[in-house]
Amino acid sequence: MMHETFVASDPKSAYEQAVEKYGGGVTLIAAKQIKHDDGKLLCEVTITVEEDLFIEKSLAGTPMPAKEEEEDALLLAELSELKKQLSVMKSEMFAEDEAGSIQKIKALFIKKGIAKRWLDDVFAALIGSNILDDERLLVSYILEEIDESLRVQEENMDDQKVIMLVGPTGVGKTTTIAKLAARYAYLMDKPYKVALLNLDSYKVGAYEQLAHYADIMQIEHLTVDNTDAFMDGLELLKAYDVILVDTAGMSPYDTQKLIKTVEFVQTDTPRNIEVNLVLSATVKYEDMDDIYNNFSFLNLNSLIITKFDETKYLGTLLNFMLLYKIPMSYFAIGQEVPDDLLVASKEYLLERFIGDLDEG
Repeated sequence: MMHETFVASDPKSAYEQAVEKYGGGVTLIAAKQIKHDDGKLLCEVTITVEEDLFIEKSLAGTPMPAKEEEEDALLLAELSELKKQLSVMKSEMFAEDEAGSIQKIKALFIKKGIAKRWLDDVFAALIGSNILDDERLLVSYILEEIDESLRVQEENMDDQKVIMLVGPTGVGKTTTIAKLAARYAYLMDKPYKVALLNLDSYKVGAYEQLAHYADIMQIEHLTVDNTDAFMDGLELLKAYDVILVDTAGMSPYDTQKLIKTVEFVQTDTPRNIEVNLVLSATVKYEDMDDIYNNFSFLNLNSLIITKFDETKYLGTLLNFMLLYKIPMSYFAIGQEVPDDLLVASKEYLLERFIGDLDEG
């Protein structure tokens, strides 16, 4: 796949430039504001396209300089040789251990959802180590590597915040918003002044559900449907410590709705907007991968993981966290508002995973 950027006054226009050039074969992967030399704010959109289509539309008839071509060929040859050497070393290690502890432990972690390529890197670092001779020691080492690789975003309430939740339909964004609102307003060391801002004009009953929670908690609640109203709403709520923004659930493949959400995220506001992707712990890895890749252009700050109560198998989720290294901020572990919300922790995730691992 190849990447290319397009610049226009707004994200929709920049994306339309990409579609005009490549047709329907583009995938949006990033969008951000940039400042032109004259001080004007523009939007830069990055898309990805198949290499063949990119060459056809962008590089046809443009020969690569001979020197560059030679250097690229040399670099590729060196990388290929290095890859062969590493492959031989791994093969020798596994051949000596045939049906032994390495294969047994590796098979267990793969069965529980951890990617083979991540495990191969861990085992490669242990070549020549006596850790490979002791199954318990090897399992402990892998768990320590998992712990080191996971990232958690610490809860910090020092500054005023605008926190936007995005994600696919049905992951529990609105319920999670209510849990966060109750936490910030009533359950912390001091009460924070909290308001709710609803952008979800697509889902039937979305306004009523959030308004119901707001009424129970006696929290200010506004609904807006365009960027001008969004800016007005933020201005109206400028005295609040935390503004929680609920967005429409959408398919990760619905580019038009995603572009509309970009427009809200890119709004020129006095406060930074923290964008949190809400992801269900029950989703299979391929869907997690697509969801993350298609929402990642919103410049995500962290993940909020929901529906821990609906599965006991967390290897797929853990594998996703290891490969993408995005910080986790909160865990929703049930449906009760506000009780079933935890600040994200490695310990909770690993304890649940180890329980599943013990069953193996």
